[in-house]
Amino acid sequence: MAHRYAAHMIAWLLRGLVMSAVHIGARVLLALAIVQWPLEATYWKTIAIASVVLVALIWGGIDGLLDGRAHADPDDYDDLTMRWLKAGLLAGLIAAIVGWVLGNWVLAGMGQNSLAIEIFAGGAFTTLLIFVPALVGAALGRYLTRRQHRKNEANRERQDDNRRDQRYADDDDAAYQRTQPVGLNK
Repeated sequence: MAHRYAAHMIAWLLRGLVMSAVHIGARVLLALAIVQWPLEATYWKTIAIASVVLVALIWGGIDGLLDGRAHADPDDYDDLTMRWLKAGLLAGLIAAIVGWVLGNWVLAGMGQNSLAIEIFAGGAFTTLLIFVPALVGAALGRYLTRRQHRKNEANRERQDDNRRDQRYADDDDAAYQRTQPVGLNK
């Protein structure tokens, strides 16, 4: 029981720490780009947000693929919703605190919001920026896995039908041979 709990905790902690690093890296690069090229701020903001969303989407998709392969029945799927919600909340909190420190004392261009604004507004935004794409990715990954399972099942059924048809054809040939007079079996 404790081992299973630790594995689940490590899963969301790892995702939260990595996603907070991705978000902080995107904010630092965004601040540097805005200071250097202030007229293109919209493009840099779009790229920064897209990078965080893309990492969450891909990682959520990988989680969905792995979970779908591990559990053939959708009722047995792991709870990726809570895993990614916890990861998003952790990443939002860490990114808000680090962003506040960097913005107030280290790096110009990151903004100088109060800690409360960074945690509540920035943290909530970061949480959603990670949580929603990760769930979309997980849903897509599970969908692709289920689709592959259905294709494999259809192929297996088709092979079973072919074998059964061949067996019946062989049985029909043997029955036909038995019903023919002895001289006509040649």
